[in-house]
Amino acid sequence: MAPSDPKTRPGHLRAQVARVLCRNAPHAFSVTEIAKLLGHSGGAVGNACQALTSRGQAQLAATNPRRYQATSTTVTVAATTPPPPRPGTSPTATVPNQPAPAAQAAPGGPVTSAAPAQPNAIVRPNGQTYRPRSLAGLPDVEALRRLRAAQVPVLLYGPPGTGKTSLIEAAFDDLITVAGDGDTTVADLIGEYTQTASGGYEFQYGPLVTAMTEGRALLIDDATLISPKVLAALYPAMDGRRQIQVKAHKGETITAAPGFYVVAGHNPGVHGAILTQALGSRFSVQIQVGSDYDLAQALRIDGRAVRIARHLAARQQAGDLGWAPQLRELIAFQKISDVLGADTAFANLVGIAPPEDRDLIAEIVTKAVGRPVTALTLGRQI
Repeated sequence: MAPSDPKTRPGHLRAQVARVLCRNAPHAFSVTEIAKLLGHSGGAVGNACQALTSRGQAQLAATNPRRYQATSTTVTVAATTPPPPRPGTSPTATVPNQPAPAAQAAPGGPVTSAAPAQPNAIVRPNGQTYRPRSLAGLPDVEALRRLRAAQVPVLLYGPPGTGKTSLIEAAFDDLITVAGDGDTTVADLIGEYTQTASGGYEFQYGPLVTAMTEGRALLIDDATLISPKVLAALYPAMDGRRQIQVKAHKGETITAAPGFYVVAGHNPGVHGAILTQALGSRFSVQIQVGSDYDLAQALRIDGRAVRIARHLAARQQAGDLGWAPQLRELIAFQKISDVLGADTAFANLVGIAPPEDRDLIAEIVTKAVGRPVTALTLGRQI
C-alpha cells in the first residue's frame, strides 16, 4: 500500500510547497528539488504539486522532468497557517511564510477578506466566503458532512457557475479535486511513472490514491465528461471493497483509510456530459444546485441584472431558452459595470449568451432596461 505521510495534516504540505514556489518565483522546481528542501518523500511532494496544479494554485512549467512554478494565486496557499499536527506526530520542516494577501476578488466571487462576512459564512481555500443554503432542514455544508460520516456518496448537478464546487470546498477542508474532461486518463486518477532529475523513474501516486491513503474527500469535478472506462477505475474504491489495484505499480493494492469519501459534480447542459447508469448508481444522493439570486441581491449586484437573470431562469425552466445567467455571470456583470459602466455590462451579458438564444435574450434585456441592447462589439476607430 502507498504509505500515507504521517508528518502532516491535509493542506500542510501544500502550503509548504507553495511557500517554496513563491519565495523563488519565477524559478520552476522539480518534485525532487522540493522534496530535498522540505525533507519529504518525492511521492508526497508530487501529490501536493498535482493538487496545487489541479486547483489552479500552481502551474506545470515543464514535463520532462515535471517542474512546477508559482502563479498569482499561489501566495494565497503559501500564506495559509499550517494546522497543528495530529497527536503523536512530529512537526515538519517549515519554510518562512509569505505576507498574507490583501482582500481581493477571485474569479467567480466577490471581493472578500480573510474573515467571514457573516457568522455562518465559511472561508474557502481561495479566500472567498461561502454562505450556506438550506438542505434537508440543515445548512448544506452540515448535511454534506453528515452524509460523508455515513459514507453516502453525493452527486451535485446543475449549470456551471451555480456554486457546486464552492459548496464542496466549504464542506470539506481536506478536499482533493480532479478536474475532469474528455482527456482524463486512469493515470490522472491513480498515478504514473515520472522521470526524476537523476534520469531515473519513480511512481507518482495520483489524487485517488492520495485521498484513499490519507482518508480525505475527493471531488471528481465534471465527472460526466470523463470516459466511463476511466471512471471504472474509481468504482472499487466506492463500494464495499474500498480497494483498488495499481496495475502500473506492481499490482499494488490500495485500501481506503477511514474518512475517504467521493463526491462528484455534473453539468447537465455541457456538451458531452453524460450521466451513465453505472456512474449515477454509485451516488445515492443527487442534489440539484441552482443559482442563489437572493445572494446576488445581498451582494448588491444591479437589481435589473438580477431580475433579468430570474426571468431568464424561469424561461429556461419552461423550455423556452437553453441558457440563463448564473451567480458567476452576475458577479462578473457587476465587476464590468463598476469598471466600464452598466451599458457595457448589459451588452456583454447579451454577448456571452449562446448564439441560438442571443436574439431572444437581447429582446428581453432591451425591454428590461428600456433601451436597445446588443452584443458588445468594437466601434469605429478613434
